[in-house]
Amino acid sequence: MMPAALVLAGSRPGAPDGVALAEGLSHKALARIGGETMLARVIAALRGAGIERLAVATNDEEVAALARARECEVIASGTGPSASVAAGFAHFGAPMLVTTSDHALLEAEWVREFVAAAPGDADVAVLLARGEAVRAALPGSSRTFLTFADGAWSGCNLFLLATPRARAAIETWSMVEADRKRPWRIAARLGIGTLWRYWRGRLTLAAALARLGARIGVVAVPVAARDGLAAVDVDKPRDLADVRRIVAAREADGGAAATCTSSGSGST
Repeated sequence: MMPAALVLAGSRPGAPDGVALAEGLSHKALARIGGETMLARVIAALRGAGIERLAVATNDEEVAALARARECEVIASGTGPSASVAAGFAHFGAPMLVTTSDHALLEAEWVREFVAAAPGDADVAVLLARGEAVRAALPGSSRTFLTFADGAWSGCNLFLLATPRARAAIETWSMVEADRKRPWRIAARLGIGTLWRYWRGRLTLAAALARLGARIGVVAVPVAARDGLAAVDVDKPRDLADVRRIVAAREADGGAAATCTSSGSGST
């Protein structure tokens, strides 16, 4: 059985979103791609993966109305992502998937594969894509990468909070958000040994997550994405243009394939 899922669709107070401004919308989740809003595309992917209980965390009235029209619950978003996740976790409990409303290329198959690949003893699982996979899928992409001993990785905005112990990870996330302008405090939480191994290029991604998890009392594991496009979200107007181009190409290919199939089925 698939877990419940939470879609983050909040906005930072006092920080206008560039995509929403460029599109003339109250929230970027309402931007249209291939005739559907980003939020509707994310919801459809999660439903397609077999997820029945689904909530959207937002304070935007239009986003909330769209969520309810798609038979989703609505949770008031917090002052930051971690606060919204905490509210969702209090509502659903474990296990709970978390993704974002700007994950416009999300596919049901990715979600199913991620949940199936998460080890049974994990409290928290995180989907990440290898740098070479991202660059192959979207050449010229300006994604953010973290480099470990086993290569560069980019986050895919898909998390599994598998057990009640995952609450500790949410609390740590909240502390990191609070200290984002004081990076030395974040570094202190990681531990000198972990930072030293990272700087020396001796720390793999799995080891880094395992060490961080151990410090906060959870088993945290990475899951590698099969498709580099899983790391593509819409943070900037250029990202939106890229995603629209990808979706248009997919639809054109699908239309061409359907035409060929139809023509072939009519032959004798």
